[in-house]
Amino acid sequence: MRINIYYGGRGLIEDATIYVMDKLTEVLEELRVEVVRYNLYEDKKGINILSNTIKEADGVILATSVEWFGIGGLMQQFLDACWLYGDKGKLNGMRMLPVVVSTTCGERDAQYVLIKAWELLGGVPCEGICAYVKNHVEFETNAAYAFLIEKRAEELYRLISHRQQSFPTSINVVTETVLQGNTLELTPQESEQLSIYVSDDKYVKKQKEDIQELAQMFKGMLGEEKTEEEDTITEEDIEKDRMDAFKKHFHGQAGLKATYCFNIEEEDSHLLLEVKGEKLVCKYVDSEKADVSVKISTEVLQEIFDGKMTLQRAFMSGAVTAKGDFKVLRNFDLLFQF
Repeated sequence: MRINIYYGGRGLIEDATIYVMDKLTEVLEELRVEVVRYNLYEDKKGINILSNTIKEADGVILATSVEWFGIGGLMQQFLDACWLYGDKGKLNGMRMLPVVVSTTCGERDAQYVLIKAWELLGGVPCEGICAYVKNHVEFETNAAYAFLIEKRAEELYRLISHRQQSFPTSINVVTETVLQGNTLELTPQESEQLSIYVSDDKYVKKQKEDIQELAQMFKGMLGEEKTEEEDTITEEDIEKDRMDAFKKHFHGQAGLKATYCFNIEEEDSHLLLEVKGEKLVCKYVDSEKADVSVKISTEVLQEIFDGKMTLQRAFMSGAVTAKGDFKVLRNFDLLFQF
């Protein structure tokens, strides 16, 4: 038996959802179940392909954390991919255990969204784990909570291994009739291939370039004049502008040393900032030894340059992900004042 866990949180150390997943994994592995975890935040561009991994599973655990409102964008994107590209035949009747841990209000609403989405996909949700956690240390050291988590894991195992029948629901009828016409009529093989294309940045970029080229060609055929301002901006120009922006707004602090590596998602490039007191070195190179590694989009990076967003606020809101020394991360807005 194999159970896949899909985690839609940000991977923060204090996220009690990780503890719940570890506990579920521990119990299931004792029952000789193969457990495979997929952290959605680790490969945002490959989420569409992950819908194909459900074909290898006998059951699913959807785990997410509520830090502000709802199930979060990563889990929503994964569920969208299941609806568009997933193998509906495999999803039909598959058991799903929802796990929602909240540090604010709304954990029950988030759990309801996971349950309803899974039913629309044709699956069968089980009784899940839904909790509000104020202090993750107290939650993780509570023996009563650990016992409840173990019971949920055992129930999921029994439901899957014994193939227990569940009562029919009206949502199944809705899926088969009202919503059936809105789905893509594709075979499982075609869905898998399409999901690969969608997640392939090079393919998508090439398609956009082809569309742009055709648009320019038709404009020429219609006699539209080309504007004189068609100076092409090279990647080197963009990279230089970014380094200049960091250097211009750098405010060194005596005795402070730090290294930041910015992984720019759309370009798959790495900008390394080395701070040594009042000196700053900027270069494009990947460094695994950086004190802080940040995954960021060009849009969010531009907002930081424009002074509309700080790196700390972007991190807290989930607009960027970071790993490393969080004390060094907090110093960034002191060193670079936009």
